[in-house]
Amino acid sequence: MYIQVLYRQLSIEKIIKTETEIPISRKVIINLLYTESWVMDKISLELKAFDISVQQFNVLRILKGQKGKPANLSTIQERMVSKMSNTTRLVDKLISKGYVTRITCPSNRRKVEISITQKGKDFLEKVNLVMEEFENKITSGLSVDDMILLDQLLNKLRSTN
Repeated sequence: MYIQVLYRQLSIEKIIKTETEIPISRKVIINLLYTESWVMDKISLELKAFDISVQQFNVLRILKGQKGKPANLSTIQERMVSKMSNTTRLVDKLISKGYVTRITCPSNRRKVEISITQKGKDFLEKVNLVMEEFENKITSGLSVDDMILLDQLLNKLRSTN
């Protein structure tokens, strides 16, 4: 009963202010899109204090995950959560902040290697602490089993195409 009441209070129909019956497949898609936007807004707000965008944060995490090996723009783009990001512009902004370096091969100007700096690693360590706390807070209404199921369902949804 409590879950039904909670569900009605937070239903996507109430959020988008419609009384029209929405087919379940459309309702799921609308809810996914709305929730993605809601989460991104919350993450952006958390990162604003660090003067960094979600996409810049993602690039830093990717570069740190390279474990000291440089990455090229293509590798970074492939691993980005948001594929629509302008990777070159993001890297340029991170270079200006001193968080990453870019080295262009003198014999092949198309070969560019990007690495995270120590300043970038230190910065990321500080931000990761805040983001971990944020992630725990935003998922606090879900049990571990809920989160595992949600993760599995999202993976299943993407695997259908």
